[in-house]
Amino acid sequence: MVSFTVDPWDPGYGLAFAEEAAAEGLAESSAQLNLDLEMPAASWHPLNPDPAAPLPRTVLFADGVRRIDARIWVHNGSPQPGAGIAASYAAGLVACDGEAHIVDVAVERGLFTAAPEAAGIVTKTLRYPVRMAEVPGLDQLSLALQQRLTDTEVRLAVAFRARHPSGDDLLIVDGPLRGRTHLDRTVGYIKTHHTSYLPGAQAAIVSALAPGQRTPAFLMGTSWRRNSWYLRLPGMSGAPWSGVVRLECSADLPFAQVTRLADLTARLLPPLASTPHKDPRAPQNLVPIGGLERELRRRLGDQQFLYRALRVAAMTPSIA
Repeated sequence: MVSFTVDPWDPGYGLAFAEEAAAEGLAESSAQLNLDLEMPAASWHPLNPDPAAPLPRTVLFADGVRRIDARIWVHNGSPQPGAGIAASYAAGLVACDGEAHIVDVAVERGLFTAAPEAAGIVTKTLRYPVRMAEVPGLDQLSLALQQRLTDTEVRLAVAFRARHPSGDDLLIVDGPLRGRTHLDRTVGYIKTHHTSYLPGAQAAIVSALAPGQRTPAFLMGTSWRRNSWYLRLPGMSGAPWSGVVRLECSADLPFAQVTRLADLTARLLPPLASTPHKDPRAPQNLVPIGGLERELRRRLGDQQFLYRALRVAAMTPSIA
């Protein structure tokens, strides 16, 4: 029978690679850029959105939260056990149509591992089905967890639109759009900047943005292609890129749709910016996203309770 043990280390250790990268400053990008998409690069200047553009009836916000409940070692009789993480994750969807309300939530758990002999963990109250990762290593397991969360967010958005097929909505997904570019009327919302994509002259335009203004749209390609633009939210602290977010949409969209999406975000998102006394990630953590995240974290359950349940399950003869 396969057995497992729970690592006594705090499950948060070893997962700070993103924060460490951010602390080192913005990395230079090797992305291929087309800065002339909306206007010649030499003519870039801050843009105000078209006030006459019709607004969608509903704005949807999709987001998710994830938590590692415990680090797991799967034993198969060999000297080297297989690494795993027992994780909880939840995705949700907020609809704003005059007021904001949560319209769907999914809470799931899993044992993420590349150990071929692994099976799901069963505690007294919960199950952690096995979610196979392609390769071992904590970073790869974390990526497998993130992919599962992204898939859940997509599933909720597609299901909601199937129930409400008006076609008059805009979907904002928290984070890069990768893996979600097939979704119609969808924009990725990136709150933090770990990479410097623009040359100096165009980056200076980002610094010059006033609240509610955006840069021209541009096309960029890394391991995948997308259209992107920068937008400044209100509540800036005075730092050059304070309150700046980056947005992106599919590279396959016609130019008119790209600029329409860019203008829509510049009109719709600034009024939803959070304030520092309510959210330490203000103004970038938009109010609907912040409220959804709080509810999703509540639904994950108590981490210490789940950790103890996993320790108890590890004392039983097998993984079921």
